Amino acid sequence: MTTLPSGFARGRRWLRDHPLAFDATLAFCVLIAMICGSFADPGKGHGPTFGTRTPEVFSVLLMVLAASALVLRRRHPMAVLAVTGGLTATEYIFMDPPAPVVMSTVIALYTVASRTDRPTTWRVGLLTMGVLTVAAMVFGSTPWYSQENLGVFAWTGMASAAGDAVRSRRAFVDAIRERAERAERTREEEARRRVAEERLRIARDLHDVVAHHIALVNVQAGVAAHVMDKRPDQAKEALAHVRDASRSALNELRVTVGLLRQTGDPEAPTEPAPGLAVLDELVTTFRNAGLPVEVAGADRGPKLPAAVDLAAYRVIQEALTNVRKHAGAGARAEVSVVRVGVTAEITVLDNGRGTAARRPGTESGGSNPADGSGTGAPDGGGHGLLGMRERVTALGGALTAGPRYGGGFRVHAILPIEARTGEPEPPGPAAATGERR
Repeated sequence: MTTLPSGFARGRRWLRDHPLAFDATLAFCVLIAMICGSFADPGKGHGPTFGTRTPEVFSVLLMVLAASALVLRRRHPMAVLAVTGGLTATEYIFMDPPAPVVMSTVIALYTVASRTDRPTTWRVGLLTMGVLTVAAMVFGSTPWYSQENLGVFAWTGMASAAGDAVRSRRAFVDAIRERAERAERTREEEARRRVAEERLRIARDLHDVVAHHIALVNVQAGVAAHVMDKRPDQAKEALAHVRDASRSALNELRVTVGLLRQTGDPEAPTEPAPGLAVLDELVTTFRNAGLPVEVAGADRGPKLPAAVDLAAYRVIQEALTNVRKHAGAGARAEVSVVRVGVTAEITVLDNGRGTAARRPGTESGGSNPADGSGTGAPDGGGHGLLGMRERVTALGGALTAGPRYGGGFRVHAILPIEARTGEPEPPGPAAATGERR
């Protein structure tokens, strides 16, 4: 039971791949049908009778020519219709009784209707129906109202209608297939876009964690190396801060990497993401690293949404890291978090002046002072301020950063309390001008 359908499907595929062979087979079948029909006499009794008449040689020649023209019906549909229609009209005019050459015209008219548009089908179909019906009525041996003449009109009309229906269905199926393919492409593009956004978000998290904690570890390790011989107690304290900062960095890295785990992987840590609730601990780590930080204003209202809370924490963390790295000796920082209506404003100020080597585009070690990453590309481009700006704009907020009048640097972020979901907008070139870190 399964061999027959599979063989039939293979046959259909072969015929679809070899249309000329299919048309040649169809032409041969039509020729056989026309020759068989030419031996039939409609008569006046109960149906046609065979053997009472024999087709003329001229009629056989017309049938062979009409059937042969059908082999090219796909390549030249209008020309084949003109040829078969002309042969049919010739048969009606010169032969009595006529042979059924009209069968080839019906196939050719169906082909034209199925491969052109509807207006063309209407014009060509009506012209063919009219010419052949008039020829049969005027030159035929039967009365003009006979069923043979009406049959010519009916069969040509049905050929036009059937071809138009097939063309419409084919166009409908093609449209459905195109929509399905377009929807599939859209789903794939959306999946790629979401993967890219998630990779960018994780990259920002890793940068914020690594840049902050490694900067503190570097400072404390330098202090320990400097005072190791003369003040071992202070060196031990600095090493304790190094241990605490490295442990905190490992914990945050573990949380971030846990987002990449798949189902069935070992259970990820359940520590909450950092936020303004641990702002005092963040400030303490910088104070231990030798940077005086004053919290001028801290939000005490209801807890911010998780995404906004994390973005505010990361902005403060990155801004203070930049102050510690680039502001120079004796710099002080001030942090404030204030709610204004439906927004939260985060401001980080410092009074540092930095050094000539810390001006934009002259950062040593291949890093870019315009973002304070310390790990910039060879062209001087880093990711510190860029990552902050992307975080803020992704939530529908705005971030400005630049030198203060009279010295120092200012980072100011405005975050909507009700964060929107959207694609991060790339920072404009104007926003990057004049940035120190």
